[in-house]
Amino acid sequence: MSKMKIEGSFVALITPFNQDGSTDFGAFRELLKFQEDNGTSAVLIMGSTGEVSMLSQQERHAIIAETAKMKTGKMKFFYGCTGNNTEATIDYLRFANANGADGAILAAPAYICGPESDIESYFLEVADATDLPLGLYNNPPRVKTDLHWDHLLRIFKHPNYVVHKESTTRVGQVAQVLRARPDVAVMCCDSPNLGLVVPTMSLGGHGTANMTGNIAPAELTTISKPWTSPEMSISFRETYLRNLQLLHYSYSAVNPVAIKSLMKAVGLPSGDLRKPLKGLEGEALAKGLRIVKELELDKRYGWSSPALKAA
Repeated sequence: MSKMKIEGSFVALITPFNQDGSTDFGAFRELLKFQEDNGTSAVLIMGSTGEVSMLSQQERHAIIAETAKMKTGKMKFFYGCTGNNTEATIDYLRFANANGADGAILAAPAYICGPESDIESYFLEVADATDLPLGLYNNPPRVKTDLHWDHLLRIFKHPNYVVHKESTTRVGQVAQVLRARPDVAVMCCDSPNLGLVVPTMSLGGHGTANMTGNIAPAELTTISKPWTSPEMSISFRETYLRNLQLLHYSYSAVNPVAIKSLMKAVGLPSGDLRKPLKGLEGEALAKGLRIVKELELDKRYGWSSPALKAA
C-alpha cells in the first residue's frame, strides 16, 4: 500500500474552551471550517498548541470522537497521541484509529528525558501496534530527547511513518531526511527563530507544520507550498517576508499563549488558555493587534472586534 502524501500547510490547531473550561465543540467546528476555507491541507488536533498536556484522558477521547465527526474530506485530521509511556501511547493510537482519525503525530514522552536508543525503540514499537499513518515530531525543547538523523532514518523505514516535523535548527538533518526518504513528508516548524522554513522549502520540503496558520491560514498556505517552479519560490519569499513579524509574534511567548490570546482578541472562537497559563494583556497583546492591522488580516478575514478597533 502506498504511503499517504501530505503537502502544504499542516496547522497545529488550538483547543477552544468554553467559559467554564470545558471543550467548545461548536468553536472547533468554526475553526476547522476557517482552515478548510483557506487552503489548509491537514490539521493537528491536540498537539502542544492544543494544550494537550493539560487535557485529561477523558477530554482527549472526547475531542477525538467529536471532531472526527466534523471531517468533510477537504483536510486530513491528525491527532496528538503521545502518552506518558509506550502503552499509553498505543492506547491513544487505537482509540484514534477506531474513531475516525486520518493519522496521528507522536513525540517522545515528556519529562522522562529518555536516551535516544530507547526513544527510537518507542517510535518503532508504537508504529507496530497500529495501521494509522504517523508523523514523528522531533521537538527537543519540549521533551529534551533529540533524535539524530541516523535514528530518524531507521524509524522512517517503518511503512506507517509518513510525516516528519523537525523543531531543531539543524538544516543538515532536514537535508539528510529529504535525501534518503522521499516518501516521508518533511514539514518544518514555522518558528523564525529556528530558521528552518527557508532552507527546508528550498531543499524540496513538503510544507510547514505550523502554529501561525491558526490566525493567518491563507498566508501559511502560500508559505507552505512546495517549490515546483521558480515562480513558487518568488511567491514564497514575498509572503514569508511580509508575514515575518507575525511569525515572530506567534513565538513571542510560550506556545500557544501569544497565538491564542491574539485569536481571542480578533474575535475568533478560541476561549481562554487553561490555567496556569494566562493570556497576554496590555502592550504585549496590543503589539499583535497592530501587526494584524498592518498586514490587513482584519480586512481579509472580516474581523471587527472591539480590541481591533481600539488598537
